[in-house]
Amino acid sequence: MGLCVLLLATAAQAQPAAAAAEAGAPRGTVLVMGDSLSAAYGLRAEEGWVALMAERIAAGHPGWQVVNASISGETSAGGSARVVGEVLRHRPTVVVIALGANDALRGLPLPEMRRNLARMVGASQHVGARVLLVGMRMPPNLGPDYTRGFEQVYRDLATLFDVELLPFLLEPVAADRGNFMDDNLHPTAAAQPAIHDHVWPALEPLLD
Repeated sequence: MGLCVLLLATAAQAQPAAAAAEAGAPRGTVLVMGDSLSAAYGLRAEEGWVALMAERIAAGHPGWQVVNASISGETSAGGSARVVGEVLRHRPTVVVIALGANDALRGLPLPEMRRNLARMVGASQHVGARVLLVGMRMPPNLGPDYTRGFEQVYRDLATLFDVELLPFLLEPVAADRGNFMDDNLHPTAAAQPAIHDHVWPALEPLLD
């Protein structure tokens, strides 16, 4: 984490403080860093829950923007590698971190995932952003210890950094197979509004 903070501080010195006050700069920016679940995999971009959230923010919070920096297949390591550049580029007011599912699918050791996500939260807070950490849950075939430990990572980080936690992104749709595409991993377009409605109560207070 020390290296991440050092990189942020060094890069920040090279950017004029007045940049945030440029004409036309948004009143606030929500930066979303997630994987295919947030990148509208298999859907039109405007159908994804992040796009629906952007529409709602535009309607209720004029002057705000949403930057969806989610990438299909992204892992916590990938997010950790990108976070410094993303927060310096966009200077977000709020950062939504929704990663970890691909770590579990690849069997990444949980301490590594924890370090990666911690670096992302720390980098976001370093530029003054509020953070919404969005968790996932894994099927029991990964073993009870891994499954419980995976969920505990998010709870521990939320407590450590004092950030908002949404424990399970797919909670309102996970129980119904009909909400998913043929791969049984990615929610359909019809399921996206329910995901958006699930995220919104956790996100909205961070916009004030």
